[in-house]
Order: sequence, then C-alpha cells, then structure tokens
Amino acid sequence: MASTFETGTIDPTDVAPVPADALIVPMRLAIAKGHGSALLTGLEELEEEEVRTIESEVWDRFADDPKMRLAVALRFRALLDVFRARRLKDAFLNQGFKLIARAVHEAAAQRLNTRFGFSQQKFLGRRRAR
Repeated sequence: MASTFETGTIDPTDVAPVPADALIVPMRLAIAKGHGSALLTGLEELEEEEVRTIESEVWDRFADDPKMRLAVALRFRALLDVFRARRLKDAFLNQGFKLIARAVHEAAAQRLNTRFGFSQQKFLGRRRAR
C-alpha cells in the first residue's frame, strides 16, 4: 500500500509518520521563542497565535514538501495535546528537557488520527520502556 506522501494526499485518520529530525523543528522553534515548557502546558496554555507562528516557520522550512510540512504541523499539535495527560506532565517535570527528544521520536512514528490524537496509553507505555 502506498503511503500518503506517495499518493499526494493526507489521510486525517492515519497521518503518515515523519522523520524525527523533521518533527524536532517546531519543538526547537518553540524553545527558541521561549516556549520550552510547551509540553508541560500543552495547547491549553500556548496561545493559538503562538502555535500558528511556529507553524508558519515550519511552512517556510518545508516549503518544497507540502505534504511533509502538513504532517509535521499536525503531529506537533497532537504532541502538545497528548501532554495534557497528568502522567505525561509528571514525566516531563521529573525528566525535564531530555524527555523532549524521546517524545519527539515517539510522536514522529506513532500512528496518528487527527480526531483522536495520539494514544496516551501507548505513549506512556513506550516512555516507561526506555
């Protein structure tokens, strides 16, 4: 079966995985803009305008690959959203910024349905396994 990147479409029920080095781009932008605690506060505290500013820079960096930039933006939002779970916030408080790289690697590869987001249980299970 061809990936969504190959067919030229994005399936919102199964967003294609992206390389971790692509998904780290919006996290680095967030940190550079003083939003390093975005994983702790998630989408509820990060203003929509701030998220859109980061996404705009992602758009510019991946201008030659529109499907990749959309997948990165969708996965970034879902990564912020999954950290609303108390146990993930606790893990972030305990492990600090070293958790970001592991979280980005997980978010780059885990199956993503934009309606439901990442599976928090799978996310927690894989965080414990490492």
